[in-house]
Amino acid sequence: MMKRTISGMIGAGSLAHNRRDFVAENVDPDRVQLNICYKNENLKEVYKELFNDAVERYNVGKRKDRQIANYYEKIRQGKQEKLFHEVIFQIGNREDMAVGTSEGNLAVKILDEYVKDFQKRNPTLRVFSCYLHQDEATPHLHIDFVPYVTNWKGKGMDTRVSLKQALKSLGFQGGNKHDTELNQWINHEKEVLAEIAKQHGIEWEQKGTHEEHLDIYNFKKKERKKEVQELEQEKENLTVENEGLTSQIADARTDIKLLEEEKIQFQKDKETAERRAEKAEAELKKLEDRREFLQPVMDNVSKEIKEYGMIKTFLPEATALERAVTYRDKKIKPLFIEMKNKIGAMAAQVKELTRERDSWKSKFQKKKQKKQKRNWQKFRKIIRNCLVRKKYCRELQTGITDFYACWGKIW
Repeated sequence: MMKRTISGMIGAGSLAHNRRDFVAENVDPDRVQLNICYKNENLKEVYKELFNDAVERYNVGKRKDRQIANYYEKIRQGKQEKLFHEVIFQIGNREDMAVGTSEGNLAVKILDEYVKDFQKRNPTLRVFSCYLHQDEATPHLHIDFVPYVTNWKGKGMDTRVSLKQALKSLGFQGGNKHDTELNQWINHEKEVLAEIAKQHGIEWEQKGTHEEHLDIYNFKKKERKKEVQELEQEKENLTVENEGLTSQIADARTDIKLLEEEKIQFQKDKETAERRAEKAEAELKKLEDRREFLQPVMDNVSKEIKEYGMIKTFLPEATALERAVTYRDKKIKPLFIEMKNKIGAMAAQVKELTRERDSWKSKFQKKKQKKQKRNWQKFRKIIRNCLVRKKYCRELQTGITDFYACWGKIW
C-alpha cells in the first residue's frame, strides 16, 4: 500500500480563479477542459434562499432605520463574518501524484468520491461553488460554502451566517487557541478523505504540516500572488457594483415606462372631463337662452297684473257668457301653474347643470394635482436610485430625457 500525504487548508476564496475566468502562471491552458465543476451558483441568490425569510421575520415591528434591507450587503460590508469560506483538499504532491499520471488519475477518483457526500455530511455549510482542478501540478478540490445556523436564540436574526456556530452544530466544540472548531473540522474531513483513499490502496502519511505539499497557489513570487488575489477581489467587487447599478437602471426604466402609461391615461381622463364639461356648458347655455327668452314674457305678465289686476295681452279671451270665476279657475289658473312649473323646472335644470359643470372642473383639477405630486415623487425616486454612483450613470441621461419628454408638456 502506497503512502501519501493528505492536505486540507483554508483557501483564498477566489471564485474567478476557480472558474478559470483568467489563467494564472501555474495553470496549464491545455488541461483546463479536464477540470470538473460540481457547483457554480450565484452567491447573492444563495443568500436570498438561506436568509430572506429570516430577514422578514427580523424586520417585523422594527423601526425602518433598524431594519435589514439587504443581508448580503450587511455581511459584505461588516467585519464579524465573511460572506463565504473556502477549503482545499489534496492527496500527495507534484512529486508523487502529478496530474496526467496514473497516480494523479487515482487522486482524481478519490477526490471525486469524497466530494459527493460533502454536503450531506455538512448540512450547515451550504456549498455554492465546487471545482476539481486537473490543470495545475497536482489534482485538488476547491469547496466554497456559506456557514449558517438556524433557530439561533441570541441577538439578531434566527437564521444567520456564523462559521463557529455552524461547526458547533456539527459537533465540533473547539478547545484552545490551536484547537479551534475549524481546525477540528478540517482534521475530521481529512480523516474522511484518508478512509476513502485507504479503500483505493493509499495510506495517509501524516507529517507536521502539509502546506509545503499543496501547490494550488504556487506562483513564482509571493508578491505576484498577492497582487493577483487583490485584483481578483477588486473584480468581484466591481461585478457586484455593476449588477447593483444594472438593477437600478432597469428599475428606473420601468418607472419611466409606467409614467408614460400614466401620462396616456391622464390625457384620456383629461379629454373625457373636458368633453363632459363642454357638454354641460352647452346645455347650460341652451337653458339660459330659453330663460332669457321667457323672462320678458314673465316680466310683462307681472307688470300687467300689478297695473291692471289682469293679463290683457297673453291670456285667452273670455266668452260672452263665461263667468269670472269659471274663467279664472279654468283658463287663468291652469295657465299660470303650467308657466310656473316650466320655469321652475328650467331653473332647477340650470342649477343642476351648473353644479355638474363645477363638479367636473373640480375633479379635473384635483386629479391633475394628484398626478403631478405622484409623478414628482416617482421622478425623485428615479434620481435617487440612479445617481448613487455618478461614474456609472451614463444611461441616466436617457432616463431623464425620456421623463421630461413624457411629462414636460403637462407640467
